[in-house]
Amino acid sequence: MGTIQLRDVHKAFGATNIIPKLNLDIEDGEFVVFVGPSGCGKSTLLRLIAGLEDMTSGTISIDGRDVTNEAPAKRKLAMVFQSYALYPHMTVAKNIAFPLKMAGESQAEIDKKVANAARILNLSNYLERKPGQLSGGQRQRVAIGRAIVRQPSAFLFDEPLSNLDAALRGTMRLEISELHQSLGKTMIYVTHDQVEAMTMADKIVVLNAGNIEQVGSPLDLYRSPKNLFVAGFIGSPKMNFVEGKAAEAMGAKTIGVRPEHMKITVTNGAWRGVVGVAEHLGSDTFLHVHTDDHGTINVRADGEIRVSHGDVVFLTPEPAKIHRFDANGKAL
Repeated sequence: MGTIQLRDVHKAFGATNIIPKLNLDIEDGEFVVFVGPSGCGKSTLLRLIAGLEDMTSGTISIDGRDVTNEAPAKRKLAMVFQSYALYPHMTVAKNIAFPLKMAGESQAEIDKKVANAARILNLSNYLERKPGQLSGGQRQRVAIGRAIVRQPSAFLFDEPLSNLDAALRGTMRLEISELHQSLGKTMIYVTHDQVEAMTMADKIVVLNAGNIEQVGSPLDLYRSPKNLFVAGFIGSPKMNFVEGKAAEAMGAKTIGVRPEHMKITVTNGAWRGVVGVAEHLGSDTFLHVHTDDHGTINVRADGEIRVSHGDVVFLTPEPAKIHRFDANGKAL
């Protein structure tokens, strides 16, 4: 089991609130991603769950048991950090086995669990190597293996891929997602990268200045953001926001249109503009179109589109895909 409940969880340093009171339920087996900009409190919240930070007030329960005042080692959680935190003088096998050895398990049981973790993570051929002989992705898998052997109720990941290059990040995203499917364990994953959040999560928790802005599935947040913050943070490229007469005509202070929901033509359309930078990515082309009335509008177009810098184009938002927000930034 790996259900986690947060009730009125609050963290402050003196008079400064880092995490205002919040409540959150994480179900057994869920892959939950905490996402938000730097400084939003996502890593602090993860560390509160792990017991690595003391709470100012509130309660944390794991599988119905109040662990608010319990030491990290007693919470049956395993944490994987941004830095791999491996012992450079130990082999892969000894790094993975370290928590079991500290717990006093028998050598036979240690060998069995290490072999199983190595098999799951495709590390069986690297057990006698030392961390310095491994790639970044392999080192991260060793860190995950060290967590697996503890057989925790839940895994906590604190931006584990931020030290990897772009290609390796994509590979490791898949590997962690597949690991979740095979283990069926609760996983909480912290990232500032909304692409990681969208591609990995069962449930996303969007944080802003310590507050939970919205909780939901990736598609829930994409299709129905509750406010301007979530709308602007979820989705890549970012949603376009337009104010003024175009928004007022639709009964809103601000309207939002995702780049992929903007029709582009070279003849008639709602908004006239001039193509600026065109980013050709093969299957897609991202266009930055400078309009007279609405500033720069980002458009996601087909990769084969025949437009270039300086071309005059016309943009028309898909009516059914327009998001409307009031003066307080809340969705209408």
